[in-house]
Amino acid sequence: MGLFSKLKNALKKTRDGLSSALSNLFSRDKIGDEFYDDLEEILIGADISVTTAEEVVEEIRAEAKHEKLKDRQFVTDLLKDVLEEKLTEAEIPKIEYPAVIMLVGVNGVGKTTTVGKLANYFLRQGKSVTVAAADTFRAAAADQLTVWAERAKVRIVKHEEGSDPSAVVFDALSSAKAKGTDVVIVDTAGRLHVKAHLMEELKKMSRVVDREMPNAHFYKLLVLDATTGNNAASQAEIFDEAIELDGIVLTKLDSSAKGGFVISLCGELGIPVIFTGVGEGIEDLELFDPEEFIDGIL
Repeated sequence: MGLFSKLKNALKKTRDGLSSALSNLFSRDKIGDEFYDDLEEILIGADISVTTAEEVVEEIRAEAKHEKLKDRQFVTDLLKDVLEEKLTEAEIPKIEYPAVIMLVGVNGVGKTTTVGKLANYFLRQGKSVTVAAADTFRAAAADQLTVWAERAKVRIVKHEEGSDPSAVVFDALSSAKAKGTDVVIVDTAGRLHVKAHLMEELKKMSRVVDREMPNAHFYKLLVLDATTGNNAASQAEIFDEAIELDGIVLTKLDSSAKGGFVISLCGELGIPVIFTGVGEGIEDLELFDPEEFIDGIL
């Protein structure tokens, strides 16, 4: 199964909800003021924020009026174009090497699983990988990561439970420098974004990376559960304020009917989605493609 097929399957719940609502809209309303009001409500129902939904509808209204074209296919194609523009307002960075990737996020979003999938992704690119078990808080977190590291066949650096996470990062970086490793992936403990002392811990780990590998390309990625919907915006804002996020890894798309929140994150916060999970297997994580995402939800 190709990537697009996997992504399309993962987005099925979001697509089914949007397609059904749009079909009802086109069968019920002529294209006019009431149509655009209802279209805005449909977009909000897909967890696109009110601000972004309003902007999208206004752009479609203006373009449709200018072109004097008002059939269903024209409006649908225009909707795809405008939504894709929102997704690409935040430029997706190219991963360069040597790379340090630190995954952050709240509890239960799938960070440790994502570490394993990312490790496998970079191995498929022909890169050497070391993972750092810097989640020293959660019981058996290092054991869980070890299982993923073994599945991906990559090295893991870990300390005892309760150790200083920054010490784990230090040792992993030292090992990577000695061995000329291409990619270091750092797993961190899940933390509530409202807990200031936990955010300070992330800042400390970031300083260790900046100090020990100043020539590395450092990417701080927020792992987001797609079922969170628009509530993800507050998480992203606070993590971004603390450590200046470089992007997002989106998980559990197949469990969500409200994948539209991604469009608001990219457009309003300027934080791009870089990777997306498209299934539960170790190979089911790929670079995010905005065009394929929009084709998958409409």
